Amino acid sequence: MESTHVERLSALGHPRRLAVFRMLMRRYPDAVPAGEIAAVLGARANTLSSYLSDLRQAGLIAQIRQGRSLLYRADMEQAGGLLGYLIEDCCRSRPALCPTSSPHGSPTAGGPFMTHRPYNVLFVCTGNSARSIFAEAILSDIGGDRFHAFSAGTMPQSQLNPMALQVLAANGHDTSCLRAKNVDEFRAPGAPALDFIFTVCDRAANEDCPAWPGQPISGHWGQPDPVKVTGTEPERRLVYHQVYGALRRRIELFTTFDFTTLDRLAIQRAVDDLSTQEDPQ
Repeated sequence: MESTHVERLSALGHPRRLAVFRMLMRRYPDAVPAGEIAAVLGARANTLSSYLSDLRQAGLIAQIRQGRSLLYRADMEQAGGLLGYLIEDCCRSRPALCPTSSPHGSPTAGGPFMTHRPYNVLFVCTGNSARSIFAEAILSDIGGDRFHAFSAGTMPQSQLNPMALQVLAANGHDTSCLRAKNVDEFRAPGAPALDFIFTVCDRAANEDCPAWPGQPISGHWGQPDPVKVTGTEPERRLVYHQVYGALRRRIELFTTFDFTTLDRLAIQRAVDDLSTQEDPQ
């Protein structure tokens, strides 16, 4: 068993293999095509193939065949086993080294994770002009007093997308207070302590950003970028409505969870299950 952990640590000891693993963790539970991984990390196909093979052999990632394509996903169970070995065996479960609290001091395992409310939820995409704005508006309206919804972009646009605003208005949302924001606003002193962070575009999830303070629960609800869709205005508008509908379905389910009765692991699993939900065509 120890030799297995040594092999996994060795696989992660190479900076480029570590970059592949970290990207797949950010995209979990998505399975990502090798070509996309290569494009994001700027790796040659043959070099990436070697990295993926080493990580697979170490048991840290899984390979999934989809038609003629090969996709890769982080193996959460094996990654958890490695972390357990480091914390419990190597470090003897020393309290100073074990993460045990949420932003609000609640236990992260073994008992209810979130006994406070409202819960602060941040939705992130690249431009913060459509998808994350949709999510912020939806949760603000249907979340009641249980949630405070926010959105931000890693490279925010100066203005919100006009068609996105039209779709929100058509669905009864007040858009007067919405604006594009940079994620840095939520890392600054005085920013709200975040309980949940959801990336809603693959590009934002692929980016190598610093870890968020306070150990918020994270999830990836990647949606296609409606801003990039070409065609007639009715065709483009249809895509905006489809993205809006997909996000609304996830958020409606998310708001049904009773976080006061779930521990951190159960909440993370529930969030991951929402990520894998297929959207109607």
